[in-house]
Amino acid sequence: MACICSPCNVAVDFDVRIQQFALGLWCELFMLCLRMNTHLKSMILSSTGATELIELGVIQSLWSGYGSIVRYGLKGGSMQSVVVKHVSLPAAVTHPRGWNTDRSHQRKLKSYEVEAAWYRDWSARCGPGCRVPKCLALESVRHESIMVLEDLDASGFALRRTTVGETELHACLSWLAHFHATFMGAEPRGLWEQGTYWHLDTRPDELAILAKEDPGLTDAAIAIDRKLKASPYQTLVHGDAKLANFCFSEDGASVAAVDFQYIGAGCGMKDVVYLIGSCLDELACEREESALLELYFGALRGALTVQGTDLDLDALEHDWRSLYPVAWTDFHRFLKGWSPGHWKINGYSERLAREVLASLQDAARCD
Repeated sequence: MACICSPCNVAVDFDVRIQQFALGLWCELFMLCLRMNTHLKSMILSSTGATELIELGVIQSLWSGYGSIVRYGLKGGSMQSVVVKHVSLPAAVTHPRGWNTDRSHQRKLKSYEVEAAWYRDWSARCGPGCRVPKCLALESVRHESIMVLEDLDASGFALRRTTVGETELHACLSWLAHFHATFMGAEPRGLWEQGTYWHLDTRPDELAILAKEDPGLTDAAIAIDRKLKASPYQTLVHGDAKLANFCFSEDGASVAAVDFQYIGAGCGMKDVVYLIGSCLDELACEREESALLELYFGALRGALTVQGTDLDLDALEHDWRSLYPVAWTDFHRFLKGWSPGHWKINGYSERLAREVLASLQDAARCD
């Protein structure tokens, strides 16, 4: 008679228990997804007045697997479709450039909390000059959030650009000017204390890499950061105002913006330099710099005047113009540490950085 405790029987019993555990876990996950889908459907229908919905497709997966953005078609209500941004903690974090640190993970988690706060508490203040999607419903629990948003495609902003002409770039700069005017002097409650995803306080890992690439820029990083923070004209900055985050009308003359994970306080030049750098190569940056700044400041003055501001607009423009190369060098500092071979590290950026470093050294000698 075989022993019931033989290694063979123990192994079989262990395999059965593993299979039973896996099946139970799968069933739990299935029921969780089913409950989530039912809850999501209820959120969408109740916030839009629709009677039916259908998933039309995934627009994109979020960076490093933190969720997805999905378009849903609607029936029985006044809206044809909505976009749902669903953020959830991934089982495993993957970064395309290998930055899988806890600091990076915590920064992303906070960024989605900030975006939820933006849509809940701030976005309704945006007018036609800085169009953003309307937030129809929002639910945020711990590290998971669901945002039901207006579908900008259905609202006349259906085009995305990988390159731009004069019309589209001018529209984006005008959007930034109106956005900065709208939130001039605002305290960033619930948002980042310092806007942009590259500001120095959250990027010590990249700064350590930069020390090997460019010691001079590394040594100046704190002074550059302080100079931007010291501007008396602080506003809210979008924080990730690249071309990919703008949605265009058919003729390219009107634009709306999305993706507010890194919105917070800052000098408006941070957004301006990031936008220009995402649209133009180094030769075009050299050639168009003066005209683009003229257009931006004209739009900013116009928007602030309409608001009835009591700011000294000449002083504001003088201050921010002087910070244009500083803001450019600040992003250049991040980029050289994050991705030393990036195509945006070019002659134009290096020239501005040399000029900023020389200016800081001159100021230090005078002190």
